[in-house]
Amino acid sequence: MDTLATGLTRAAVWRGEQIDIVETPLPALGPGELLVRVRLATVCGSDLHTVSGRRESPCPSILGHEAVGDVVGVGDGASKQVGERVVWSVTVSCGDCDRCRRGVTAKCRRVRKVGHESFDSDWPLSGGYACHIVLPRGTNVVAVSDVLGDAVAAPAACATATVMAVVERAGDLSGRRVLVGGAGMLGTTAAAVCADRGAEVVVADRDSARVTQAVRFGARPDDGENVDVILDFTGSSNFLRQALSRLEIAGTLVLAGSVTPGPVLNVDPEQVVRRWWTITGVHNYEPRHLHEAVDFLAQTVDRYPWPDLVTPPVPLEQIELALQPAPGSALRVAVAP
Repeated sequence: MDTLATGLTRAAVWRGEQIDIVETPLPALGPGELLVRVRLATVCGSDLHTVSGRRESPCPSILGHEAVGDVVGVGDGASKQVGERVVWSVTVSCGDCDRCRRGVTAKCRRVRKVGHESFDSDWPLSGGYACHIVLPRGTNVVAVSDVLGDAVAAPAACATATVMAVVERAGDLSGRRVLVGGAGMLGTTAAAVCADRGAEVVVADRDSARVTQAVRFGARPDDGENVDVILDFTGSSNFLRQALSRLEIAGTLVLAGSVTPGPVLNVDPEQVVRRWWTITGVHNYEPRHLHEAVDFLAQTVDRYPWPDLVTPPVPLEQIELALQPAPGSALRVAVAP
């Protein structure tokens, strides 16, 4: 069915207890808005947390915030042209508030988020689990190189861009020992980015198969020795407690996995002072990080087996099957609306 010709599109609407495939009207585009035909979306762990009840999210809604697609409609003054293949940021910022002016657009006071808005709001087509998505003014949209397949490009919109923000916070990594906590999509990607920047990378994960896979992305299994940098994607207080005991003088801990409430991590302020530690956190990312993510993937597409991390896509009608942990060695399930 030619959805543009009919003025309708299809979407998977999450209603809490179930997901319904519905037909819904394509809206008229406002100034700066884009209409994108979704080619492929990947299932982020936060969506799994939403449908399992571990994470609060508006309901009903169209989930999905890692995706790649083709621009098929543009509003007046839009930044892209029809026919461009693009990825887009998770956050949509106002550009005017004090946080945006400070360069912290991810924490805009009026932030809206792709895949996190109510289907009953003024932005119903906000998620990637649909044939089309509307990208409002304020969405950072990046063109994708032809060298990147859809399965490699889609995770850039969340996993890869977030890693770029995390690594930036860690500072210069050349010649430093980096411990990556967690060998999921973010941890495995972080191993590749850190290795590319001259670090010696060790990775820790309870799943030995994931550790083995991370070795293909520039890491070695954790050896228990001291490290200069810890990048945490586990969100585990137990892991952090053990890892901090190994952090060298003037070391840096970047927290990125603690996105749901958990046990409190006790940190002795004296240790932070005497050992010159830096402890910081990252949630979401800035526009530059998405550009860096797409560039990094394009530069390393022949060096690392990125396609192996994503399953063959399932159709939109099988979205409920897709909203399960990825099978085998894959770290992302793909959906092709």
